[in-house]
Amino acid sequence: MHWLFLLLALGALILAFSTPHMWLLVLSLFAALAFMAAWARGWYVSRVGEAEESGHIVDPVELHRLRSLAAARKAAAAEPPASEP
Repeated sequence: MHWLFLLLALGALILAFSTPHMWLLVLSLFAALAFMAAWARGWYVSRVGEAEESGHIVDPVELHRLRSLAAARKAAAAEPPASEP
């Protein structure tokens, strides 16, 4: 529902363009900026995900083990099959 922040930012911009009071103009421009930042963060989180979800990143020891496993499988696949008598 991060798109609600975009609608609120648009409303704040409309208010800023239509008000004759300077203090309300400044306040609504700051609100529009804050709502746009909240929308951008929500859009980014929905596309990429939170940083806390990166717990499944492989540590160096596990990466080394997986690479050696892959190298062993590649070497086994490259060997010609033994002929049966």
